[in-house]
Amino acid sequence: MYDEAGPTRAAELAAALLGSLGNRWRHTVAVAGRAAELAVTVSRAERSVLVSAAWLHDIGYAPDLVETGFHPIDGARYLTRAGWPDRIAALVAHHSGARFTAPFLGLGRQMATYPYEDSPVSDALTYADQTVDNRGTRVSLRDRFTEMLSRLGPDSANARAHHLREPDLLAAAHRVERRLTSCR
Repeated sequence: MYDEAGPTRAAELAAALLGSLGNRWRHTVAVAGRAAELAVTVSRAERSVLVSAAWLHDIGYAPDLVETGFHPIDGARYLTRAGWPDRIAALVAHHSGARFTAPFLGLGRQMATYPYEDSPVSDALTYADQTVDNRGTRVSLRDRFTEMLSRLGPDSANARAHHLREPDLLAAAHRVERRLTSCR
């Protein structure tokens, strides 16, 4: 089990790496807050894992961490080197359907080094990320898709993978919303 201090350490690391990056930092803070709200959808023992992964999900955008140019893998690699639990690194690597985008960047083999987790924690991390836009504002999934595709452009790897990512992201959202309903 991951310890309860994990989210605090994750927030500190995220602040050190992303705190000066404006909208990226605002997005990260909002995603972590959203994950904390969604923590009721995962077991009590998993809540610190979810919130830690939310704080760390975009650290691969930190300029000093860029290796491949694909932030999920760059963040996961850093976490592995820094001694974070393998599970946290894998959740960061695979957040928000990154496994569908990686092959379009020629990074399928690199992604495969991180096991994909199909779980309430993974679903909640994805839902938190996909319901907060790039400026930290809460949005619907459809609005997030529209914003992301417009911002990145039709030739981006995310746009080319969208036909694969979208059904997976919508299914994760449906599962989280169903879990939220059962928590009320």
